[in-house]
Amino acid sequence: MIKADKITQNLKDAGCTDPEISDFLIKWENGQTGQALQLLDGHRKLLLAQFHKSKDCIDCLDYLIFQIEKDQKQRKAASA
Repeated sequence: MIKADKITQNLKDAGCTDPEISDFLIKWENGQTGQALQLLDGHRKLLLAQFHKSKDCIDCLDYLIFQIEKDQKQRKAASA
Protein backbone atom coordinates (compact mmCIF):
# COMPACT_ATOMS: atom_id res chain seq x y z
CA MET A 1 0.00 0.00 0.00
CA ILE A 2 1.17 3.51 -0.79
CA LYS A 3 2.19 5.46 2.31
CA ALA A 4 0.22 8.58 3.27
CA ASP A 5 3.32 10.78 3.36
CA LYS A 6 4.18 9.80 -0.23
CA ILE A 7 0.61 10.50 -1.33
CA THR A 8 0.61 13.84 0.48
CA GLN A 9 3.85 14.93 -1.14
CA ASN A 10 2.65 13.86 -4.58
CA LEU A 11 -0.61 15.80 -4.14
CA LYS A 12 1.31 18.89 -2.98
CA ASP A 13 3.60 18.58 -5.99
CA ALA A 14 0.48 18.38 -8.18
CA GLY A 15 -0.77 21.68 -6.76
CA CYS A 16 -3.53 20.34 -4.51
CA THR A 17 -4.60 22.50 -1.59
CA ASP A 18 -4.40 21.30 2.01
CA PRO A 19 -8.21 20.80 2.18
CA GLU A 20 -8.11 18.80 -1.07
CA ILE A 21 -5.30 16.65 0.31
CA SER A 22 -7.17 16.06 3.57
CA ASP A 23 -10.35 15.16 1.72
CA PHE A 24 -8.45 12.74 -0.50
CA LEU A 25 -6.65 11.09 2.41
CA ILE A 26 -9.88 10.61 4.36
CA LYS A 27 -11.50 8.90 1.41
CA TRP A 28 -8.37 6.87 0.65
CA GLU A 29 -7.96 5.68 4.24
CA ASN A 30 -11.66 4.81 4.49
CA GLY A 31 -11.43 2.61 1.43
CA GLN A 32 -13.46 4.99 -0.73
CA THR A 33 -11.07 4.55 -3.61
CA GLY A 34 -13.60 5.48 -6.28
CA GLN A 35 -14.38 8.80 -4.61
CA ALA A 36 -10.69 9.45 -4.00
CA LEU A 37 -9.98 8.85 -7.69
CA GLN A 38 -12.82 11.22 -8.62
CA LEU A 39 -11.08 13.96 -6.63
CA LEU A 40 -7.84 13.30 -8.49
CA ASP A 41 -9.65 13.30 -11.81
CA GLY A 42 -11.31 16.61 -10.96
CA HIS A 43 -7.99 18.22 -10.08
CA ARG A 44 -6.43 16.81 -13.24
CA LYS A 45 -9.20 18.32 -15.35
CA LEU A 46 -8.66 21.68 -13.66
CA LEU A 47 -4.93 21.57 -14.37
CA LEU A 48 -5.57 20.57 -17.97
CA ALA A 49 -7.99 23.48 -18.45
CA GLN A 50 -5.37 25.86 -17.02
CA PHE A 51 -2.77 24.37 -19.35
CA HIS A 52 -4.98 24.90 -22.40
CA LYS A 53 -5.72 28.49 -21.35
CA SER A 54 -1.98 29.15 -20.97
CA LYS A 55 -1.34 27.57 -24.37
CA ASP A 56 -3.94 29.84 -25.95
CA CYS A 57 -2.24 32.87 -24.39
CA ILE A 58 1.13 31.74 -25.69
CA ASP A 59 -0.35 31.24 -29.16
CA CYS A 60 -1.67 34.81 -29.09
CA LEU A 61 1.73 36.16 -28.11
CA ASP A 62 3.46 34.08 -30.77
CA TYR A 63 1.10 35.48 -33.40
CA LEU A 64 1.71 39.05 -32.25
CA ILE A 65 5.49 38.51 -32.30
CA PHE A 66 5.21 37.07 -35.80
CA GLN A 67 3.16 40.05 -37.01
CA ILE A 68 5.55 42.60 -35.49
CA GLU A 69 8.60 40.88 -36.97
CA LYS A 70 6.88 40.64 -40.35
CA ASP A 71 6.02 44.35 -40.20
CA GLN A 72 9.61 45.24 -39.32
CA LYS A 73 10.93 43.24 -42.30
CA GLN A 74 8.46 44.94 -44.63
CA ARG A 75 9.44 48.40 -43.37
CA LYS A 76 13.15 47.63 -43.83
CA ALA A 77 12.52 46.33 -47.34
CA ALA A 78 10.45 49.42 -48.22
CA SER A 79 13.11 51.82 -46.97
CA ALA A 80 15.97 50.06 -48.77
